[in-house]
Amino acid sequence: MSASTVAFPVLRWVSLLWVAVWLPAYVRVWGWPNLLHLCDVAVLLGCAGLWWGSSLLISSQAVASLAAGVFWSIDVGWHLLTGRFLIGGTDYMWDTRYPLWVRLLSSFHIGLPLAMLWTMRKVGYDRRALALQAAIAAALFVIARFLPQELNLNYAYRDPVFHRAWGPAPVHLAVIFVGAVGLLYWPTHLLLSWMFPLAGSAK
Repeated sequence: MSASTVAFPVLRWVSLLWVAVWLPAYVRVWGWPNLLHLCDVAVLLGCAGLWWGSSLLISSQAVASLAAGVFWSIDVGWHLLTGRFLIGGTDYMWDTRYPLWVRLLSSFHIGLPLAMLWTMRKVGYDRRALALQAAIAAALFVIARFLPQELNLNYAYRDPVFHRAWGPAPVHLAVIFVGAVGLLYWPTHLLLSWMFPLAGSAK
């Protein structure tokens, strides 16, 4: 077994246990299409990165999950304090039709970015992460467009800010893709490049 495979001897088993609980619970309560959310794919790929000690997978899912985790935490915290949603998208956390313990599994929005940040101190940040995450996002945006419109999975039909469609499907998907990469992934990539050593040079 390679050194990279056992880079996180405890955390890799924690990640495996998490997936073993989280995955069947999410599929049973919200169904398979839910796993095509960018944030849910980040859980699977992030945990795979921890299991294999892959700096590329860990870095790419840090790019994917950091901003999402911040926005999710702000929205949940704001609702706890004021009873209103500041950003939106976390209303399911208060939907009593779903078991509370399953809703609480969404705390991965906090735990996953923290785990990715902590592990990059050891494996470093892989600069290929931005390109990989952009490719993953592009594929998921296109796939989501073939799912029912009412799901609006990954905002493939309506954007998260103005709640509108930006023209025909190719135009709308291009707008969503450019927005995700330009406003979320690129700034996160720059931040992580500054915070951590390059992969391969980390001690």
